[in-house]
Amino acid sequence: MNGTDFAEWSRKAADWGVAYRASLRDRPVRAQTAPGEIAARLPMQPPQTGEDMDAIFADFENIILPGMTHWQHPRFFAYFPANAAPVSVVAEYLVTAMAAQCMLWQTSPAATELETRVLDWLRQAIGLPEGFAGVIQDSASSATLSAVLVMRERALDWNGNKAGLSGNPQLRIYSSDQVHTSIDRAIWVSGIGENNLVRIPARGALRGMDCDALEAAIVKDMEAGYVPAGIIACTGGTSTGACDDIADVVRIARRHGLYVHVDAAWAGSAMICEEFRHLWAGVQEADSVVFNPHKWLGAQFDCSAHFIRNPADLVRTLAIQPEYLKTHGRDGIINYSEWTVPLGRRFRALKLWFLLRFHGLDGLRTMIRNHVDWSAKLCERLRAGDNFEIVTEPAFSLFSFRHLGAKDLDAHNLALVNAINDDGRIYLTQTRVDGQVAIRFQAGQFEMTESDVDTAFDVISEVAARMPNAG
Repeated sequence: MNGTDFAEWSRKAADWGVAYRASLRDRPVRAQTAPGEIAARLPMQPPQTGEDMDAIFADFENIILPGMTHWQHPRFFAYFPANAAPVSVVAEYLVTAMAAQCMLWQTSPAATELETRVLDWLRQAIGLPEGFAGVIQDSASSATLSAVLVMRERALDWNGNKAGLSGNPQLRIYSSDQVHTSIDRAIWVSGIGENNLVRIPARGALRGMDCDALEAAIVKDMEAGYVPAGIIACTGGTSTGACDDIADVVRIARRHGLYVHVDAAWAGSAMICEEFRHLWAGVQEADSVVFNPHKWLGAQFDCSAHFIRNPADLVRTLAIQPEYLKTHGRDGIINYSEWTVPLGRRFRALKLWFLLRFHGLDGLRTMIRNHVDWSAKLCERLRAGDNFEIVTEPAFSLFSFRHLGAKDLDAHNLALVNAINDDGRIYLTQTRVDGQVAIRFQAGQFEMTESDVDTAFDVISEVAARMPNAG
């Protein structure tokens, strides 16, 4: 592809992206294809000779696009959002065009120095005190894995990487039963083992971990010869928005010398609004915190903000410095590849810089406050509606509900959420609360409006009324 072709197709791709975003309300939110349908239209063998871009682009539109679920759809109410504000997309064009490898300061000084500054902007925005330093990870999963590795090394007197886990005492990590499955994976990959992740039951309206049970579990493990290493707390858990009492968790951790990591992957973005910060009171005393600007804040995936009280511990755990990765003649610089599991790093800070400058914190706060308000209004409309039960009250912009009127409520509500998604106008997902199926609703797509939430009410009510045994 020569320069002229590159320019032409770059413009076509950008124009396509604008038209695509404008057309989303006319598309079903979730892909409507059957399993294997897309694969059946793809050749079994790779091409031996090059093909014309017109043909490739036509196949993209005709074969690939019908099999895509539209995560930027304004009526995407499932999971959590994976937002890509248009200004962030523009920044990603530039990142992709430059294709810089930003693993070290010397491989792109601007990428390192912008990351340092923009992460400090975010630190201030969410109310973390000075002393926390930030790094951009690809996802909260990687940030949590990094935190678990630090817990492991601290508990083993920094000998785990060198000697391995064999022959060392068994470590214990503690979390509530509401945390994301990324915690399980971190325990697996770190070598600590699933049997050593101690799940603490949730209690109360916020479904936070029972801190009395947490301390009792720690004491019991110490008496049994285990070595407690750390606690993973959550703010805004994936299932229902559960929030642990961070202040109590930290107090217990300090009594026993444990590291505390706070997973606020979704809800951390809401902390740019001061009125929500009571839901993670005590976070300033944690050892590390993660939230994903690529969820609710609008940054193109992937972009996870990981804040660490003592970066030296993280670097001591992860840094490897062969001669070819050393930066000679420069003191006091940061090489962020020493703060992350992967060596290679994309220029993720640029989209945050564009996003924060274009929208400002006030614009982003207005968006988040609207989502919380609109979600609460929908909750009340469903509560007042026929045969709906609110299972968990709104946590930020997330609540769960159940439709009544059938003997087998679990089967009925699974059938309902599937029927809603087959309808195509909105997209929801289910969860289990105290063992029973509930349907989740979360408002968080960057460009949604209140009318999109009104559509959600109409769809939920209409489809529920058509269900067998309804009413």
